[in-house]
Amino acid sequence: MSRLNDRAYDILAAEVHRLCQNPGDSIRADIVLERLSRFRQANGAPLSMDEMRSAVTDILPNFSERVLQRAANANRPSVLPNLGCLGVSIIGAGLTAGIVWLLNLPYPMIRQPVSRTMPIVLLPSYMKMDHDYRRAVALVEQADQLVNSATSAADIELGAERVAQAQAHLDDLPVWFLGYYPRAYCGMFGCSWRFTFDEYEQARRLIGRTEAVVFQESNALTFLETGTQAVEAAKQAYADATMDAQRQQAIASWQTGMDQLHEVPPQTLAGRMAATRLTAFERDYTDVTGILAGGDRTNTLISAAQSFAMSAAEQGQSAPHPATTWARIAELWKEAIARLEQVPSDHTGYRRAQELLAEYRTNLGIIEERLVQEQESVRAMDIANEKTNRLLAQSDSMSPNQVASQLQSIINDLNKVQRDTTVYNEAQTMLESANNKLQDIGI
Repeated sequence: MSRLNDRAYDILAAEVHRLCQNPGDSIRADIVLERLSRFRQANGAPLSMDEMRSAVTDILPNFSERVLQRAANANRPSVLPNLGCLGVSIIGAGLTAGIVWLLNLPYPMIRQPVSRTMPIVLLPSYMKMDHDYRRAVALVEQADQLVNSATSAADIELGAERVAQAQAHLDDLPVWFLGYYPRAYCGMFGCSWRFTFDEYEQARRLIGRTEAVVFQESNALTFLETGTQAVEAAKQAYADATMDAQRQQAIASWQTGMDQLHEVPPQTLAGRMAATRLTAFERDYTDVTGILAGGDRTNTLISAAQSFAMSAAEQGQSAPHPATTWARIAELWKEAIARLEQVPSDHTGYRRAQELLAEYRTNLGIIEERLVQEQESVRAMDIANEKTNRLLAQSDSMSPNQVASQLQSIINDLNKVQRDTTVYNEAQTMLESANNKLQDIGI
């Protein structure tokens, strides 16, 4: 093999002549062409692009890199000539395979003439048809078993996959070939099919029915999941609710979700699953609505208690008040406490009721103390007034010591009158007068 083939030489020579068109450049051109001719005549490894560049650029530095690349590509040895018999065999096998592939294309205008004259050429088609038929039948049976005896959503999904696979294999069977029976192939491999139109239509109908069942089951499962998710979301919303309005909204959503589950067709797998879930959901719903109804009564009791408490607080303003007013206020607090004590411990508002109950009992205790203070102060004031009237009536017949003793007794009674009572100011006035008179006596 020459180091520089003719095609590469011609490419390089053409570029040399292009660069050396002037008569003065003919010597440079001859030198370069002489070098290339020696490579052309020498045997050995083909020149690389770098070797070509070294041979020309010292004389012609402007030599085109693109030309060098073209020449290097053209100088690469061909593979096929080196293959010899192996290459010819590969090419022949490829051509044969291509012809067989062409004759096995699924077109009647090709296959029918070939089946009459050279049926053995259609062996790949027969093998594929046999495979498609066997797989279609097996997959249809699997799909029918999975869908009609499903125990979970996974069975329905797998059944749908099997139906799609069976349909694909059935679609690959050549409809125009129905009724044809390749005797030679089936005699050797034992075909399980006859390609009759009735059998083909039966398989089609079975796949169609199975697809319809899969579609119905898939829709039912969608209804099941939608309803289940709605109920679960409503249950969570009810658990997270802090206000009665939020709880009522959660209850409404809960009912809507159960209504969706009631719409699932009962003859489907999803329908059977929905019936089981509805039993649990409706039981929880009944419990929750019962608690909610009790919660309404609790809210009513708490609201009534707060009304009594508000009335008591309003009447307790602008103290001091007479004992009768304090007693009436105490009764209002007692009524509020009585309402709160009726809230059951298992109702949702029990904690709030206990908080208010502690507050109201404290307020009742304060009011009862004010009532006792008012009653005792009024009693002490009445005694002081009675003693004062008696002293005024008998002072002329009493000695100074007796008058002083009576004044001291009156002062002691007036000191029992407590602040923030209705008689406190009057008692202070009398107390000042009594002290002054006691000082006047000088005892």
